[in-house]
Amino acid sequence: MQEEYRTVAREGVHEIEISRSRFICALAPAATEEEAQAFLARVRKEHPTARHHCWAYVLGADGSVQKASDDGEPGGTAGVPMLQMLLRRDMRYVVAVVTRYFGGVKLGAGGLIRAYGGVVGEALDELGTVTRRRFRLATVTVDHQRAGKLQNDLRATGREVREVTYGEGVRIGIGLPEADVEGFRAWLADTTAGTAVLELGGEAYGDA
Repeated sequence: MQEEYRTVAREGVHEIEISRSRFICALAPAATEEEAQAFLARVRKEHPTARHHCWAYVLGADGSVQKASDDGEPGGTAGVPMLQMLLRRDMRYVVAVVTRYFGGVKLGAGGLIRAYGGVVGEALDELGTVTRRRFRLATVTVDHQRAGKLQNDLRATGREVREVTYGEGVRIGIGLPEADVEGFRAWLADTTAGTAVLELGGEAYGDA
């Protein structure tokens, strides 16, 4: 499993014009192929008169799913350079759709490759990227008397409190880097005089 990956910070649009052709790049995070295809369908609906909607996406923290389409542009001049730009920037879980309104001037294969790859790169620069790091989900159960101070101590040491559930005891959900698990176990025992219980759960990715 990858320790971390980068993805686009938010959904957004960036446009350039080359020889009267408009290239509109829409970028969005996508967790699955269904999400990527739904985003493509939405962009098509927003631009029903455009000649081309070329697209590319990279899914999986290790980039295991990579797909692209030229959507009627000459083979290899649109989807592939878009995909290459996403990979060059180490992007994951992201979909890019470039809508082109033809301006009447042919750009040639080289011009198209530069335009489609370039507008994706510029869109990434404009929207920004975030790094997500792998961590272990964990739950700390502690008595009500110690819960408030423990939450403060967790935040003070830079550990994210994901959720808090109140019952007989207080259950505090956190995320831990794998390498930090044993050190955290010792810290928790010391901080709560051995009264807290730590349960480890599955793995997930969160903001680094």
